[in-house]
Amino acid sequence: MYKICQRIILAALVMVLYSCSTSDVKPKTIKVGAAINLTGPASTWGQFHAKGQQDYFRYVNEVKGGVGGKKIEMILVDTGYKVPEAEAAVRKFAIKDKVDMIATWGAGEGLAAKPIVQQYKIPTINYSTSWEILEPPIGYMYLPFGSYRMDSYAILEYIRTIHKRKDAPKVGLLTYNNAYGRSIHKPCKEYAKKINVNIVATEEFPPKTVDLTTELLRLQKSGAEYVVMQMLPAAIITAFKSADRINYNPIFLGTWTSTDPDFFKLGKGLIRDRLRIQFPGGLPVDKSAGIKIMEELWQRYKTVEKFDASYWEGVVVGMIMERAFTRANEKYKEINNETINKALESFNNEDFGGLVPNITYTTNDHEGSFKARIVKVGEDGSFTPLTNFYNPLKEKITLKN
Repeated sequence: MYKICQRIILAALVMVLYSCSTSDVKPKTIKVGAAINLTGPASTWGQFHAKGQQDYFRYVNEVKGGVGGKKIEMILVDTGYKVPEAEAAVRKFAIKDKVDMIATWGAGEGLAAKPIVQQYKIPTINYSTSWEILEPPIGYMYLPFGSYRMDSYAILEYIRTIHKRKDAPKVGLLTYNNAYGRSIHKPCKEYAKKINVNIVATEEFPPKTVDLTTELLRLQKSGAEYVVMQMLPAAIITAFKSADRINYNPIFLGTWTSTDPDFFKLGKGLIRDRLRIQFPGGLPVDKSAGIKIMEELWQRYKTVEKFDASYWEGVVVGMIMERAFTRANEKYKEINNETINKALESFNNEDFGGLVPNITYTTNDHEGSFKARIVKVGEDGSFTPLTNFYNPLKEKITLKN
């Protein structure tokens, strides 16, 4: 009888140990680290990035039952728009949290995090689409769609298309003096030479600047009739105020980072009809399947009341991650950092319902897509397409009436 009891106890211990070991091998959650600016300068973008990504993961968990039966857990850390905090967060994700995938935020933060990401081999999507992030080696770093190089080319092609006179259009650059701001300098200047556009001035300023009158005066004096901006929404409002102060009326053009929910509150009476942006995504007027999912999210979770570009990108990043998890599960029956990375590099024209241009990643190209379109931003929060989607290096712009 004693020996039988011993065998029963031994068998029970083996079962417990086996259960523990298998639970270690196959965790119940998919862990995602997100190092995002929630409190620093321009933090409304970061806040709504985080909310969009969180809402989409919540939707996947609640409506779809997770991925392969596993729920997605998002570990969010505020970087305060500071590079050291971003580096610390990414190192924590890798060493302590042992995450399967990471989202990084600003251009400078992504560049600083890149060596850590590559050391620990964790696939990472950077919210800022700074092209420098994908300078070799590109391993494990991804952009959700075309880089600021694409924005630069697309905006200059649009300027050339709408410019009525035979002389070269005169363009001024107005940007932050950091990695994000300067990311349009080189591509704009290089591409302008190729297509007969004249970059007449470049003005930089710190993100905390509260008056841009001096910079706008210099642009005005240079003869710039188009001002291409690389700065976040609050600074664009400041630029509009300064332009009004000196009676300067150029066409203002920006990248897709130009608006957030606060932009339309602060810009009442200032935005008017003078802002056009490159926006590489789906809009409510498209009535696409991807937009319908976004509408379901904001109706379900009440985070936003209508379309918002910053919330949109959070959802897009969440969608790309979920698709990578799904492909990893389908192809390799495992969801971990290595299988996710392999899955991402197998993306071939992946369709996201029109919320973002179809995405292709390869071992040599992690940019995602190179499709742009120009959109007019209305003071009422509307986004009206002014062109078709086009690859500025390969396709012709078609202007919409």
